[in-house]
Amino acid sequence: MHLHLVTLHVKRSPQSVPLAAAFLQASIAAHFQPSSPIRVSTADCICGTAVETVLERIVEAKADIVGFSLYVWNRAEVSLYTQQLRVLFPRMILLGGGAEATADPAGIMAEAPFDFLIAGEGEGTLPELLHRLQHGLALDDLPGLFRRQDGRVVHTPPPPPLSLDHLPSPWLAGQLDAYIPDGVLWQLARGCSFACEFCFDGMGTRTVRRFPLEQVAAELDYLVRHGVRQVFVLDSTFNQDLKRAKLILQMIRKQALGVHFHFEIRYEFLDPELAQLFASISCSLQIGLQSASPQILGMVGRSFDPKEFSRKIALLNHAGVTFGFDLIYGLPGDSLPEFCKSLDFALGQYPNQLDIFPLAILPGTPLAGKSGELQLQYLPHPPYTILATPTFSARDLGGARRLAQACDIFYSRGKAVAWFNSIAAGLKLSPSVLLLAFADWVLAEIGHDPKPEEQADETIWSWQRRFLSEIFPRQNVAKLLPMALDLVDYNYYHAAIVQSPPPRSPKARELAKIDALRTPLRRSDSARFATFHYDIEELLQLGAPQLTAAVPMLKAVGSFAVLYSGDGAVCTEVLPQMYFQLLMELNGNRPAEKLAATLGISSNEARKFLKIALQEGIVAAAPGREIPALKKN
Repeated sequence: MHLHLVTLHVKRSPQSVPLAAAFLQASIAAHFQPSSPIRVSTADCICGTAVETVLERIVEAKADIVGFSLYVWNRAEVSLYTQQLRVLFPRMILLGGGAEATADPAGIMAEAPFDFLIAGEGEGTLPELLHRLQHGLALDDLPGLFRRQDGRVVHTPPPPPLSLDHLPSPWLAGQLDAYIPDGVLWQLARGCSFACEFCFDGMGTRTVRRFPLEQVAAELDYLVRHGVRQVFVLDSTFNQDLKRAKLILQMIRKQALGVHFHFEIRYEFLDPELAQLFASISCSLQIGLQSASPQILGMVGRSFDPKEFSRKIALLNHAGVTFGFDLIYGLPGDSLPEFCKSLDFALGQYPNQLDIFPLAILPGTPLAGKSGELQLQYLPHPPYTILATPTFSARDLGGARRLAQACDIFYSRGKAVAWFNSIAAGLKLSPSVLLLAFADWVLAEIGHDPKPEEQADETIWSWQRRFLSEIFPRQNVAKLLPMALDLVDYNYYHAAIVQSPPPRSPKARELAKIDALRTPLRRSDSARFATFHYDIEELLQLGAPQLTAAVPMLKAVGSFAVLYSGDGAVCTEVLPQMYFQLLMELNGNRPAEKLAATLGISSNEARKFLKIALQEGIVAAAPGREIPALKKN
């Protein structure tokens, strides 16, 4: 008997790891003897791939049973595949599971020709199902199974949540080694103890089960030894068990300092020690704010204290931790003005990015159960997004969507955290009003609302500069514009260097062999060369300055600077104009000797300067054109 498990990812990314299929495969391997005729294979596909291509891959497996994991993003496509497979292979057994199968099994059985659906966790049910199918045993008492019998769908109650103490690890089994270099999903817990009415994470149980720390330590060691570079931690409230969270962070600090981790946390469980532990490793945090209104959040089972939230987030800012917020618009009681207040509050906390979504009325959630009572209009099929509410019209939802897109482009993608609030204050505009003005400006520029994911970083930077160059004079604060542009430019260059591969600096032995004046040199791709209106080092010493206070403090003397990567940080060096011009002339075609003389720089000073620039990776010898240094007599 051959089971083929198909995973249909939303897109190709470091997170497109078939973890659910791997857990099932590991559990089946643990359940059956190696000599068992049960065989399991897996396949990865991407949403939007041609139907013929996906079907061809499935058919090539020559499986008796084909299983799909169903989620919001792939439900429609999976239904189409099952319909095609049923026509091509009437006797093939079609099996479904996953979040959608658990939340809406009746709906899926009605729209797709599945033979079986497993509601809930499949690691316990699936091996037993295979065993019974193999031996022709009855299925009547198998928990969590939806099946067809005599032209109708019958089902059994779901099983209790699985204990994670002895669940086989797909990582330690080596099933996912091929994915480790690109990025991994690392599941540390399942379930959620909170009762947010729009969320299906806890699957109605309100329990949290955590994998044993011994397994966590073993998996971390395994991932590091196999070259992992980034890890997306699956634990919807990583810091709820504060002692455990700190132990895991200490493990990471000891074993995986060069690896980047992404965590989901709750603000309520932050303390100063935890903030410092997050700061001691490479990581980013995501925090579910959803709304800044205690009244709106109270209507969906969440509590919120704005002052306490700000106090806890200040711990992260003080420690220098990278973090972002989730915001939802369209919740019961929400409106466009309320959403703008939430947006203003969120941006006032200095997050590195905001992820903003329309409300989705997910099947199986308490909110779906009372959507009629609350008069919530929403799509009845994935992605289940809100269409209108008594307090949020369809038109206003469109306005919120434009604001969300503007925030994504101008703030999150535009790396604006360091300067956004200073500029909004200088313009005397609230964050939401500033973002709406940007949305209108872009619409006038390109004739349509832009899609954030389609915009290059350089395009966004250009838009930021041009938009600000127009709005500062319009707000009668043109004198603040030069400093504002310096802040925008510096942070753009800084982000570009962080995202660039670090330069390869020559070793001392190599450096000694290069004559820096006679060898054609070129500027490094990872360095940035910039001119500013102010002395950029003085401006940076002010931190996040209030423009109205900072402009009278500093003189617009101008500066020439190079930004480069050094010892794991971004370094900024202000240069005399002649040295900056020398660097700008280095294009790999001609040596610096004559250039330096033309600029009035002595050979001795130019050689020393260029040696340092070579050593720091600011410039590099043009490939194949190294000229040895002259030997001393």
